Amino acid sequence: MGSTRLPGKVLKKIGDKNLLKHILFRLSKLKREVKVVIATSDLSKDNELERFCLNNKTLCFRGSEQNVLQRYYLCAKENNFSHIVRLTGDNPFVDIEELDNLIDLHINSHSDYSRSFSVLPKGVGGEIFTFSALELSYKHGKKDNHLEHVNEYIEENEDQFTVSELEVFKEKNRPEISLTVDTAEDYKKACYIVNHSAEEYITTQEAIKLCLQFV
Repeated sequence: MGSTRLPGKVLKKIGDKNLLKHILFRLSKLKREVKVVIATSDLSKDNELERFCLNNKTLCFRGSEQNVLQRYYLCAKENNFSHIVRLTGDNPFVDIEELDNLIDLHINSHSDYSRSFSVLPKGVGGEIFTFSALELSYKHGKKDNHLEHVNEYIEENEDQFTVSELEVFKEKNRPEISLTVDTAEDYKKACYIVNHSAEEYITTQEAIKLCLQFV
């Protein structure tokens, strides 16, 4: 809730649902059965997120605001996760089809870390860690950027891990396009996309098309 560029953005309405509700709705379309946990900070300003979780029958974990790596590690440990799919709370258009594909790739390739965000529009992809890769990052990632960005210890030390990257169709391979909600302008764009789509589940292709129409 404490975003400096767009305060309270995760509970801002986009169409008839707030941002987190969009993410939960899309996750309900996954073919894989997953345990969803919203991992937020332990600061009082995020009490509202815990209430949101209670009202939406979603698990909530609370930890350090600054040390996000620790928050992820402790959350994964408490829930006995062997694999952790990481999505951030400002991405209402996560591609569920490609997330299913990413999970398949990660499991079938026995990877430590798998990602799709580098080949899809910003805010559409995801990443997956094994618990052991996350634990190694937690134990050895001591730089400020490691604590703030959960994946950066791995990305800086890829020789220590088995890393996989998803391949996607060229019409989705548009990493130069941003579909995340980081600023007030991003929020207006997300509202435009939702309000101009006839479908509740907006595909990546349609989101790209509407994004390019937004001015």
